[in-house]
Amino acid sequence: MQTLASVPFVRNPKGIANAGASFGASARGLLIAILLITAGCGTAPPVQEMSDARQAIAAARDAGAEQAAAEDLRMAEAFLDSAQRKLSEKAYAQARRDALQAKDRALAALAASEGSISEPH
Repeated sequence: MQTLASVPFVRNPKGIANAGASFGASARGLLIAILLITAGCGTAPPVQEMSDARQAIAAARDAGAEQAAAEDLRMAEAFLDSAQRKLSEKAYAQARRDALQAKDRALAALAASEGSISEPH
């Protein structure tokens, strides 16, 4: 079995230059692939954000937000509706933004309704 040390080194400047050019092209190709993948990450549908918003709205409703924090709950639902429309239009960045707003408003409604439950009447 031959080892790498036993293989004679042949100088071929042209071959070495071609190897470098090939490596450069490979590196550029890899860089382009990484950039495309990274760019694609920002345009993916906001599935998790939509789910989080729906869960937060459901929790707020369960905690009595319809009576204790009706305006916050209404706004959360409006943001979620807007996010759903944007999602169907494939406007994923806007859908993500609206879904996050829906979750924030729903959490505010939840906090307000939990605060009204713990206060003595």
